[in-house]
Amino acid sequence: MSNHLMNTYARLPVSFDKGQGALLFDANGQAYLDAVSGIAVCSLGHAHPDVSEAICNQSHKLIHTSNLYQIENQQQLADRLIDISGMDRVFFSNSGAEANEAAIKIAKKYGHQKDIDKAEIIVMENSFHGRTMATLSATGNAKVQEGFTPLVEGFIRVPFDDIEAVKAHSSNPNIVAILVEPIQGEGGVHIPQDGYLSALKAICEEHGWLLMLDEIQTGLGRTGKWFAGQHDGVTPDVMTLAKALGNGVPIGACLAKGKAAEVLAPGNHGTTFGGNPLACAAGLAVLNALTVHNHIEQVAKKGEALLNAFKQSLSGVAGVKQIRGRGYMLGIQLDRPCGELVSKALENKLLINVTRQDTVRLLPAFVMTQQQSDQLVEEVTQLIKDFLSQ
Repeated sequence: MSNHLMNTYARLPVSFDKGQGALLFDANGQAYLDAVSGIAVCSLGHAHPDVSEAICNQSHKLIHTSNLYQIENQQQLADRLIDISGMDRVFFSNSGAEANEAAIKIAKKYGHQKDIDKAEIIVMENSFHGRTMATLSATGNAKVQEGFTPLVEGFIRVPFDDIEAVKAHSSNPNIVAILVEPIQGEGGVHIPQDGYLSALKAICEEHGWLLMLDEIQTGLGRTGKWFAGQHDGVTPDVMTLAKALGNGVPIGACLAKGKAAEVLAPGNHGTTFGGNPLACAAGLAVLNALTVHNHIEQVAKKGEALLNAFKQSLSGVAGVKQIRGRGYMLGIQLDRPCGELVSKALENKLLINVTRQDTVRLLPAFVMTQQQSDQLVEEVTQLIKDFLSQ
């Protein structure tokens, strides 16, 4: 193992050589059932033939030119995203954090255009928006902020899923936007009550604020719809995407609509690599595969079945506080820290994730078979029962 990497991750003692669908294989050929999907990135599974072919074909033609020139794949991907989202314009980046940076800059400049010199954005407790300085400052997690003060100013934090807490700031003349995850992923798979996002949208329309949805983890089918905001019938002013958009190829996108779509002008923002021909070829292949193979509708059905299976298998188990989920985004919250379950699962050739210390987070690939789904329920259930009985 190399000791030349910066010590930014507590990596698990395994390395993978190849993947196929919902499986990863180590150098010895041992198969692991992957219920993390690269943290909601490889929604189409590993080595998806359509995506692999698109990447291979594009790499033989052109990988990069820069945004000084027209990029046909970028324009096509933007058109597809606009068609499925109802938004107006797209800025492509390399990651979700960069997409959120673009959203924050849109909000700040929108405020300055309204002669608001100290523009402020309402963000949520328990949220996660990235690790750049601005997105770290927007994030509602003191642990990940520790050691990086002073943070970027201009964020007002309120409890998630609390409309009255937002209304309490209605008279603040400096507020220009609300930035919120439709479902808090890193925060433990917390799903707000029905009508929460539509109520936020109404508040924003009343006060001239921008509603900005961070759909980086929830977007592109993860919750059983193209975008999680659609469960509440909401089209935001700004929406950020990444993770699943490239199925592993780094790409992010910041989409804007209406008054937010025309805020940025040449010189206001940019990127060297964002939206290059290779990344956009992957993005086009992903959107095509999601559409042609009807994955999103299947995620809605299979995700509900998976959630019900866990509720049944863990019913009455002391120590299980709550089981939450929408589509293929599930969280099983225990009454104690359970980080050791990740290593125990690894010993059983199963990849899971624990977030917020006490919540098992499952983000399976959309191509997971029924047999693999049954295996996931059986093995996770047994792991949790054995852990709680210690």
